[in-house]
Amino acid sequence: MGFATNAIHVGQEPDPATGAIVAPIYQTSTYVNEELGKNKGYDYARTSHPNRKALERTVAKLEGGHSAYVFTSGMAGIDAVFRLLRPGDHVVLSEAVYGGVFRLSTQLLVHFGLEFSFVDTSMVEAVRMSLRPNTKMLYLETPANPTMSVTDIAAMCKVAGERNITVAVDNTFLSPYLQRPIELGAHIVVHSMTKYLNGHSDATGGAVVLTRPEDAEKIYFIQRSAGSGLAPMDCFLVSRGIKTLAVRMLQHNANGITVARHLDAHPKVRKVYYPGLPSHPQHEVARRQQKGPGAMLSFDLGSVDAARRFLNHLQLCSLAESLGGVETLVSLPALMTHASMPPEVRERVGITEGLVRLSVGIEDMEDIIADLDQALLHV
Repeated sequence: MGFATNAIHVGQEPDPATGAIVAPIYQTSTYVNEELGKNKGYDYARTSHPNRKALERTVAKLEGGHSAYVFTSGMAGIDAVFRLLRPGDHVVLSEAVYGGVFRLSTQLLVHFGLEFSFVDTSMVEAVRMSLRPNTKMLYLETPANPTMSVTDIAAMCKVAGERNITVAVDNTFLSPYLQRPIELGAHIVVHSMTKYLNGHSDATGGAVVLTRPEDAEKIYFIQRSAGSGLAPMDCFLVSRGIKTLAVRMLQHNANGITVARHLDAHPKVRKVYYPGLPSHPQHEVARRQQKGPGAMLSFDLGSVDAARRFLNHLQLCSLAESLGGVETLVSLPALMTHASMPPEVRERVGITEGLVRLSVGIEDMEDIIADLDQALLHV
């Protein structure tokens, strides 16, 4: 079946007990045993529950994975992926990775014996040169947050395959509708489901999609042992959001292209970073591995003062953390999502103080552009 059909029906079958077209929220902490040692598949909500199992089936199907597990947040899922490693193992990561991943790796996981190298993964040779005998994972964020740098996933998987290295890809910015890392050779895909999968800014959640049964077994052990599985209500909300993923991404993508072109021609904007523009250095890679360029872009206004004037005069677009909702969200990564990165690191990877990140929503395009234009008058 097609993507939209799977998003609506897989894991979202009518309730067998009542015929309800939308399955109920199983808001219970525990399940009664029929007799000692026998239950109906569930015993305790931390371990598993019907809403979680249903959502995991949906996400696995959409990404083309063997199985999936959902977590309380994207960071909880990413943390679980890194727990597949052992002390002394080395990870190569995209250098412009989300600030939370930078913080998790450099300020927490290093204390448990893991080693991390941040590399420009858009350059195959740079990645190859960074590999060590103890490199066990290649963690890719593409497009990268917020520089929009694109990594050639298939090329990276080829490099990793030469050394039996696990490849994990954060697919949050595009969703499985616009990019399918597993089809390009990735072993693991992660998502902040808070973003496009849910799409309505009303629930947090993370997902880890696996291709190998041995990884799936370990991730499930981590999920139930650490108690990081997603709660019933949040699973219900994300499942509901996924039903409209295909139609939402079509509009997000169309709006993103239009806004990027408009800003690229605006005299107040110094530079636009968007894979859909021919000026983007990895434009051809993006065209090859993505179904569309998406609705995430960044643009440079030259200084933090110019960015502040722009952000403080927005009316329709919302100044907020997060992305991927139906509403247009704008942020200043240097002071918000990537504030945990040292200034010298931000500068090296291109996260300047005037760099604005824009998550284009699905409002009427004329209204989005009008709001951006009136705010730019103050720059």
